[in-house]
Amino acid sequence: MRTTGTGPDDAHGRADSARRRAAARRRRGVRSLGFHALVLVVTVVILYPAAWMLMSAFKPSSDIVGNINLIPESFTLDNFAKAMGGIGGVSFWTFFGNSMLLAVLSVVGVALSSAVAAYAFARIQFPGRGMFFAVMIGTLLLPFHVVLIPQYILFNNLGMVNTFLPLLIGKFLAADAFFVFLMVQFMRGLPRELDEAARIDGCGHWRTFSSIVLPLLRPAVITSSIFAFIWSWNDFLGPLLYLKKPDLYPLPVALRLYVDQTSVSDYGAQMAMAVLALVPVMLFFILFQRYIVDGVSTQGLKG
Repeated sequence: MRTTGTGPDDAHGRADSARRRAAARRRRGVRSLGFHALVLVVTVVILYPAAWMLMSAFKPSSDIVGNINLIPESFTLDNFAKAMGGIGGVSFWTFFGNSMLLAVLSVVGVALSSAVAAYAFARIQFPGRGMFFAVMIGTLLLPFHVVLIPQYILFNNLGMVNTFLPLLIGKFLAADAFFVFLMVQFMRGLPRELDEAARIDGCGHWRTFSSIVLPLLRPAVITSSIFAFIWSWNDFLGPLLYLKKPDLYPLPVALRLYVDQTSVSDYGAQMAMAVLALVPVMLFFILFQRYIVDGVSTQGLKG
């Protein structure tokens, strides 16, 4: 008669195996705790400037500089009243309207011109297509500061300085190679059989683009629009160079008006306006963030 292994050796083996599993669980728990602690520390470091700005908007101006406390000793809403009143005879809503106008027109220009240019590179065979595409990609490696002076001289000679045209004309001429590249890579993932079927039905390039390709390009267009809006809304250097009148300033440039090196600076109103300027971007991102994930996850970056 055979007996099952229920002797002392088997019991000791099971106990040893249980101890190893328990030790492994403890090690995984320690590693998980350490990872979450590190993520928490990094999150606090990243979000602390935003939290300090938000809390400083409720501090008196005299308590902002030289005071490292995050929580205000005394809350005040005067900073928001000053920010809404504007500065230099220009109201907050003028600055806000300028920023919104530039951002919306940038979105429209980027969405239209980049989609058309991307269709040409991805779907139309023409002489020098590869060379032109390579040159366009090469502009991504060109620092903005290299072309700063030539662009300013060009726009100044054309009489466009002190207008919104230098900030917008490139958006409508597909000058942002990143967005064109994003849409080209997305179009390359679309079946060419759709184009062939459209040509059989008698569609030209424009009808094929508007009726077939553009609806399928929606994730890439929305992703490009989100980035174009945020980049235009946060742009400081461009408006600072080309706009001279305060009533043309967008919010990023208007913020510097509150800091005066020769007299008293109103840091409280500056922090309040910074918070107000951040709200539209946050709302825009929260409403459309899922489209960013869709645009990246649906072959938008595949080649």
